Amino acid sequence: MRESETALEMFESLRPEIASFCYRMLGSPDEADDAVQETRIRVWRRWDTFRGDSPVAFRTWVYRIASNLCLDKLRQARRRALPVDLSDPAAAIVQPRETLPASRWVWPVPDDAFDPEEIAIRRDTLRLCFIALLQTLPPRQRAVLILKDVFDWPSRQIAEALDMSTAAVNSALQRARTSVGRTALRSVGLSEGGSEPDRDLLARYVEAFERYDVEALVALFHEEGCMSMPPFVMWVRGRESLARFFPLVRWHCEGSRFLPVTVNGGHPALAHYVPDQSDPSVLIPWGIHVPEMKDGKIWHVQNFIDPDLRLFPRFGLPARLSR
Repeated sequence: MRESETALEMFESLRPEIASFCYRMLGSPDEADDAVQETRIRVWRRWDTFRGDSPVAFRTWVYRIASNLCLDKLRQARRRALPVDLSDPAAAIVQPRETLPASRWVWPVPDDAFDPEEIAIRRDTLRLCFIALLQTLPPRQRAVLILKDVFDWPSRQIAEALDMSTAAVNSALQRARTSVGRTALRSVGLSEGGSEPDRDLLARYVEAFERYDVEALVALFHEEGCMSMPPFVMWVRGRESLARFFPLVRWHCEGSRFLPVTVNGGHPALAHYVPDQSDPSVLIPWGIHVPEMKDGKIWHVQNFIDPDLRLFPRFGLPARLSR
């Protein structure tokens, strides 16, 4: 019993990095949580099969378990993505209707899922567009790229963790890097050249949205600014389209309030609450807005809509607000 307890104690010291590895692999905080928990269970159950006496050997063994779990999950899964990478912007501006299951989308994650040192060192590899880019790779290439280019593991250790030869690791890494270099995702393009978040611009966005002043709201966007709303497939591009879109959802969004949060490595975001249609004195969760900014304007707002409360509890947000 004491030996298995030691295994769990050792695992807990690795939990943050295992969680960040699984999130990058799977693109979903829920799926990553499941993978981490199952890894913990297997570490405990298989402790008697571990052969090694160093922290490096233990880390490699744990990553072998975690990576195999992720690869198993991905074997039958369809690629996760962001709306801007799946279709062109809406030609007809209407209320969004078509959705895809939660399993088709990349989802944001709160900062407390990561070690602060990792956020400082690897912040760019936590951006939503990078997570979406990783999802375009075959799963094993994805694992190799994450372990090499994100976690800076030597090829030999990656080979041990993934049960590959060193030559196969280097080959997979070369293919993955080539694929990443050639893949032109729109989400990456919308993030390139973006500026550090402008707190004043964010405050003006909140003010305009909470007053639901459509003219003021649209004016904050870049001429070709966008709004996407997973799980809705539809997304909107350009001020003219936004000026037609926002009035269509006034009935739902007027009277909104926002609470500040941060996602994916310290990126400022906003938790969006809307009036409860059955009780106007109450505001209920709706979505997490993640804005990208460029040249002093809003370039892209990703509104991750969360009516089933997958995200809000994870961010420690209240289930309702009083108006």
